[in-house]
Amino acid sequence: MRWVICAAFACALAPSALLAPSAFAADLDDTLRGPLTVGPATFTRWAGFYAGGQFDYSSGNTDFSKATQPLIANSGQQLALVNIAHVDQWTPLGSNSNANATGFGGFVGYNTQWQDLVLGVEANYTHAPFTTVATNTPFGRTLNVNGLNYSVNPTASGSLSITDFGSLRARVGYVFNNFLPYGFAGFALGRGSYKVTADWSGQQSTGTLPCIPNGSTCIDYDIAGSVGKTNTLLYGFAVGGGFDMAVTQNIFLRGEYEFIQFAPVANITATISSVRAGAGFKF
Repeated sequence: MRWVICAAFACALAPSALLAPSAFAADLDDTLRGPLTVGPATFTRWAGFYAGGQFDYSSGNTDFSKATQPLIANSGQQLALVNIAHVDQWTPLGSNSNANATGFGGFVGYNTQWQDLVLGVEANYTHAPFTTVATNTPFGRTLNVNGLNYSVNPTASGSLSITDFGSLRARVGYVFNNFLPYGFAGFALGRGSYKVTADWSGQQSTGTLPCIPNGSTCIDYDIAGSVGKTNTLLYGFAVGGGFDMAVTQNIFLRGEYEFIQFAPVANITATISSVRAGAGFKF
């Protein structure tokens, strides 16, 4: 009977004895290797200096509607037509003069990168000469000022040429695979030339107009002025966005849109909208 009890006890212990070595080995393996971890995410490298070139298509829009005001105000500052009737506020020139141009340029910048967030600064330059010419709407009016009758016939002309423009901008982008969509805002500069002429002419009469020899006193008058400058500096702000696409570790392609608003010069306001395609090199 004793040997039967011993045999039964040995059989009960056999499965545990067989499993113990493998369980122990698994515990020992975990201790030696440590816990399993997931490797860090990888992102396309955009940090560092970069430079490139670009082709540009630009559309310029110019507002000349207020350009004649200071010319007539200064020339006729002693006249009732200006001081009382305010004919200097008339706007024979248009507010929507357009011109398009193709050009080329380049850019250079520096990026910092925190995983998928990219912050940077960039200088961008474009050579795309274009000239906007003011639309002219001739008209004539008859006024009575201080008991005198006036015929007033305004004529004017205006033009603005811009040859070069660029921006110094701050950029923010987000890495998406090999793409870097970005937006930017900054300070804009341009180089251009402008010319505006204004001429308010007519007759002053104590009687009817047009003047007839009926004893009335008629006086012909002419209020004129002009202003112009070549190679003047334009300044304003620039905003826009685009994307860079990494082709290799160091070469990327670019597509971009930029809007520039210049501060008024000689009461002329100009804006430029540009679309660009380019390529660059990351150092």
